[in-house]
Amino acid sequence: MNILDEAHFRQSEYNTRRHFLKKCVTGMGAVTLGSMMGGANLFAKDVPKSGGGVGLPHFVPKAKHVIYLHMAGAPSQLELFDYKPELQKMDGQSCPPSLLEGKRFAFIRGVPQMLGPQSTFKQYGETQTWVSDYLPKFAEVADEVTFLKSVHTDEFNHAPAQFLMQTGSPRTGRPSLGGWVTYGLGSPNDNLPGFVVLLSAGGPTGGKRLWGSGFLPTVHQGVQCQSTGTPVQNLKNPSGVNSKMRKKSVETINKINELEYQEAQDPEILTRISQYEMAFKMQTSVPKVMNIDDEPDYIQEMYGVTPGENSFANNCLLARRLVENGVRFVQLYDNGWDMHGAGPGGGVGAGLRRKCKQIDQPIAALLKDLKQRGMLEDTLIVWGGEFGRTPMMEARTGKNFLGRDHHNEAFTMWMTGGGIKRGYTHGETDEIGYSAISGKVHVHDIQATILNQLGIDHERLTYRFQGRDFRLTDVHGNVIKDILA
Repeated sequence: MNILDEAHFRQSEYNTRRHFLKKCVTGMGAVTLGSMMGGANLFAKDVPKSGGGVGLPHFVPKAKHVIYLHMAGAPSQLELFDYKPELQKMDGQSCPPSLLEGKRFAFIRGVPQMLGPQSTFKQYGETQTWVSDYLPKFAEVADEVTFLKSVHTDEFNHAPAQFLMQTGSPRTGRPSLGGWVTYGLGSPNDNLPGFVVLLSAGGPTGGKRLWGSGFLPTVHQGVQCQSTGTPVQNLKNPSGVNSKMRKKSVETINKINELEYQEAQDPEILTRISQYEMAFKMQTSVPKVMNIDDEPDYIQEMYGVTPGENSFANNCLLARRLVENGVRFVQLYDNGWDMHGAGPGGGVGAGLRRKCKQIDQPIAALLKDLKQRGMLEDTLIVWGGEFGRTPMMEARTGKNFLGRDHHNEAFTMWMTGGGIKRGYTHGETDEIGYSAISGKVHVHDIQATILNQLGIDHERLTYRFQGRDFRLTDVHGNVIKDILA
């Protein structure tokens, strides 16, 4: 049978009573159920929008949105937030053997020298919080945040540590934090994705898999948007295709998908239908939300944005606009924080100071802007890298390059908004910032706390895959109750 004959055969088959009785009974049931539910669209947004959302949130949430600021490459806590005058006294001395015995480092070999802080510290605000001169604008809002000084992780190389931080596992294939959130809670806005990703200074080492959906339905993967050019790739209509034609083509494609779903009962077909409809809606909603030219001059000046530029400042302002329009989870990745000091200007001196200058004003502006709009109360802000930095010099290529190696035993993150205490510090490291001595928290504890503020019990948000129930925190994690307001 050739293709033309087969097409005629299939068309005739669809018009027989036998086909109707054999294939369409379940479809009639779905139509009946749809009418009983008030005309809900069973084949589109209502099905895959929130795959695990039955009974969620588990309890009253403190936060409705999350903006996660990930500094890819791992900034040095010892130059930014963890003030260690004793380390300054040890500057240039040989590292004590006790800090090296039984330890693994990414690049340190032999006996390195200790490296004192390259920044200067002052106390700020009512809480008299120590902040370095690398972040003068952020120091003005230090009273708004909770610092976590004793975070630790299991990984000391970038990609595995980023995967652990963002997906709960150092190996690829697990759903991202934002994916778990939209799986559990869905999106408050039907015209925008629930999970949006913004990049500045290039992408993180872990790549796009950091915001993938893993084994969750693909509707829950992050949508990467751009602050320059077309906000979302392949979203614009092709030449010669107008909105009316696009709408008709989407409707036709989804009718075919509905027939395929009735035949195969594959939930990924529902995701495909939903994504077609979402893409069509995004053609009008995304360009408007992503246009920061609409912001008043004083707001643009406050963030330090440059319209048309791919920058961290632009992305911070976009993050505010996205959550303001109902996006559930916004992930900002800013690359370039890997300060090994392997070349001139690339260490924790001039190199780190340069990177801090790029984020200092925008982050302070984001916090002030959210607060003045009354949005900080229900928007959780998270800041941090994938691990910290050693108190000893790496000196891979010479002692004059002031860099630090990867360090997973203790580093600093901070949170604010969304039911988190203001002006609080949790945990403490030893006198040189090498190990945690109190308030030690793990990456899984950070994840559990983020979900908790969104009204999700991290132990109950699960997805069955390959015969077992998976969750973001695996079999670990405790909510950091001391930092909750």
